Amino acid sequence: MPISTDRPRRADAERNRARLLAVAVEALAENSDVPLETVAERACVGIGTLYRHFPSRSALIQAAYQREVQELCDAAPALLGDDRPAVDALRDWMGRFVRYAAAKRGMGAALREALGQDSPVFVETRTNITGAIGVLLEAGRADGSVRPDVEADDLWRAMSAVWLVPDGEEWADQVRRILDLVVDGLRYGAGAPR
Repeated sequence: MPISTDRPRRADAERNRARLLAVAVEALAENSDVPLETVAERACVGIGTLYRHFPSRSALIQAAYQREVQELCDAAPALLGDDRPAVDALRDWMGRFVRYAAAKRGMGAALREALGQDSPVFVETRTNITGAIGVLLEAGRADGSVRPDVEADDLWRAMSAVWLVPDGEEWADQVRRILDLVVDGLRYGAGAPR
């Protein structure tokens, strides 16, 4: 019988891993060719610690990207906990989507190099994000703050307009204006008063 090598990580190892992922997202957004030594240094760990958690550059990039997606998706139900219309939670979630999009734009070259254009990770990402959108839309339909005829895939496609906005100083502001238009469209014809 084989001995399992899967054991829980120590608390300090978990903190190191989390810090490495957070730093990797920031560093890769700034420079997709950032050396792994720089990531380790910024995370205040040695390069050996980085390699213990992520045996390759590709593994680090994939884990950092998946962490960003997971945090974005986990935020959807958490934002619905307040006593406010679901469309407001959706607007807040879209603000988080803008931050995710900005990180992904910066990481884009590194992601494509590490994972390839047709990686199943991207299909999984789309599935997870449309699932999060679906949670928010369903809550909006239930409380009357979102029109009833919009599907998660419709909203995903509308939000995908952020990828068409050219890089520059105005990128974040323009993306927020586009997403505000999308939210206004979701309210149009909804059951609750605007």
